[in-house]
Amino acid sequence: MTNKVIHTLSKMVAMPTVSHRPLTALAAFLAQRSEDAGFRVHRFDTSPGKSNVVAIAGPDKPGGLVISGHMDVVPVDGQDWSSDPFVLRETSGRLHGRGACDMKGFIAAVIEATDSSLISQLQRPLALVWTHDEEVGCLGSAALESQIKDLPQPLPSLAWIGEPTDFQVCNLHPGHARVDIHCTGKPAHSSRPILGLNAISMARGVIEALENLQREWASETAFEDQLDTPWTILNVAEIRGGSAINIVPEHCQIHLGVRPLPGQTIDSILRRIHSALTPAMLRAQREGGQITVVGGPSTPSLWTDPCCALMPTLLQHSDQKQPVGVPFATDGGNLNRLGMETLVFGPGSIDQAHRADEYIPTEQLQKTVRLVQEVVYHHCGD
Repeated sequence: MTNKVIHTLSKMVAMPTVSHRPLTALAAFLAQRSEDAGFRVHRFDTSPGKSNVVAIAGPDKPGGLVISGHMDVVPVDGQDWSSDPFVLRETSGRLHGRGACDMKGFIAAVIEATDSSLISQLQRPLALVWTHDEEVGCLGSAALESQIKDLPQPLPSLAWIGEPTDFQVCNLHPGHARVDIHCTGKPAHSSRPILGLNAISMARGVIEALENLQREWASETAFEDQLDTPWTILNVAEIRGGSAINIVPEHCQIHLGVRPLPGQTIDSILRRIHSALTPAMLRAQREGGQITVVGGPSTPSLWTDPCCALMPTLLQHSDQKQPVGVPFATDGGNLNRLGMETLVFGPGSIDQAHRADEYIPTEQLQKTVRLVQEVVYHHCGD
């Protein structure tokens, strides 16, 4: 593995930036590489061990481009890897390692593409934005809103995120929100259940109501030409209740993951859930219990006008003629909120991400270096 971009990716994979760990080493590495190439580098510490890196080159003029990606990766615990997931391994034209596909491969290609010779030719600004904790709720890109106010110049209004899309251009995806439902009953000795109110039994009614709501949402479709599941998805993800086998359970918690479509707000989602659960809530109150709904962290959906100036540039490097939607959330929703027209387009397949023996095809990685240079020349060059 003598190719420069493979060598860079190897270094990055060796840094285990799993979301619950610090990523200061990778942030420092990317900052130094960009500074060596001629970028003006800014590091924003969001919390201990968590930083966003923003590198800007070129004149402070209208136009230009933001290229973005996330530095964190998902855990490897419990996965059956063929080799050390934090040692890049090349076999049969594939580069295996945690983050090789999602999305250190793209970042490595950008770092190799944006060398000093390219930077010296910029006529419009180029900004590299590397974020933290995308995998646990796009936390880094959410923090950018307050951080970039300290930059000496505004970021360009076109943004490209290199998530693995198999070189398909994506202009929309659902968001993701956590919703917590708390069922509170009355404890009692299990030999005298009539004296208590079983919170787990209450939760059964809640789940039935949520299943009915999911069926309603499945009939309210949108973006059918771009999404395989063009409706609001609701996933009952976790249920926790009870404390001992001889106690009528007083508490039961249900954790939901909801994926709102573009145009839907988290408040509207919470109102629909609350409405669906109203009969169960009233029944619980009559019996001396309580059911509450609490909204948790959320990541906004993405929708970018297909007529945005970056679209034809990326489509030139794709086999498709029209943009697609993807089912997973990205930092794109938060970049849109910052005023950027954002598209998602990158090497590798999301089907390989988050799995044991995750990989990116070697040819796609090398192609991305040339592709980045061409896109940057088009939007930031003469």
